[in-house]
Amino acid sequence: MEFNKDFKSFLVTGASGSFGKAFISNLLKSHENLKRLIVFSRDELKQWEMQQIWSPEKYPMMRYFLGDIRDKDRVNRAMEDVDCVIHAAALKQVPAAEYNPMEFIKTNIYGANNIIEACLTHNVKKVVALSTDKAAAPINLYGATKLCSDKLFISANNIKGHRDLDFSVVRYGNVMGSRGSVIPLFLKQAKEGYITLTDPKMTRFNIVLDEGVKMVLWALKNSLGGEIFVPKIPSYKITDVIKAIAPKINPEIKGVRPGEKIHEEMITISDGVSTVDRGDYFAIVPNQEKYTEKCKKLSIPCNMVPHDFFYRSDLNSDFLSVEEIRELIKKHVDKNFECIS
Repeated sequence: MEFNKDFKSFLVTGASGSFGKAFISNLLKSHENLKRLIVFSRDELKQWEMQQIWSPEKYPMMRYFLGDIRDKDRVNRAMEDVDCVIHAAALKQVPAAEYNPMEFIKTNIYGANNIIEACLTHNVKKVVALSTDKAAAPINLYGATKLCSDKLFISANNIKGHRDLDFSVVRYGNVMGSRGSVIPLFLKQAKEGYITLTDPKMTRFNIVLDEGVKMVLWALKNSLGGEIFVPKIPSYKITDVIKAIAPKINPEIKGVRPGEKIHEEMITISDGVSTVDRGDYFAIVPNQEKYTEKCKKLSIPCNMVPHDFFYRSDLNSDFLSVEEIRELIKKHVDKNFECIS
């Protein structure tokens, strides 16, 4: 991935999480002109563990900032002389959001606004914020807070004035094998001889961590500002995941949990009228016609989508087979995985 040579200083919020560590690993390997890479997160233990891998002595460009995105002053201090910001910090657990709504609002909404204001103050050049499928037609508080966050970042392009600064968002669903995802749970349950399932009709999009990192790097290079990027990725049936892990186990049906969708949606039919096709990714944009005209002037491949376009996991044209799911689990979740037959 080629980088703008002027972009030499990066700040990653939530940098001690799974995505942050994968992104940092990639950036250190691929960016030859990296001057500073700031790890901004709340967890001192995780930062200490990161320093065992990327010590400031061996990697003099690394900076470890303890801080919370709720703390405006700390965010401002960390943002000095930063060229690019990757915003990955968030509270994410759906049940916890329903029980602690204001905590999610303080982090996911007020925290996002603190990032935006600091970027405007310190003349940052590029900002990419991570979103979630749950922000599309949200039915739980977590999704609603991330939708608000998305709107804040996209709207920030309207108040940047003459600054050479672009804000964009990347939206993707559950990362295979990530904390809280269903596959590690199924693997654990299967070893104990059972698997619980909320609804046998359920489908999900599938993305692996490396693809999420690649998407953010692509957005850093190719965003024009104002986009919510959505990847073109395969879907799977939850029942096929169970077949891939333990085909002889009959799952216990528990019913859909509060705030859970049967099918994953990343572009609603309402957003379809504002969506364009940019090759490997869709982009939800403020104005479809103006955006495509801008792309044309810049010789950037960009096509309109049908007026009634939407993107949902059960109606995807690309579904993973049981065998493909097995291979992905072994590669990205558990290298020692063996099907329980």
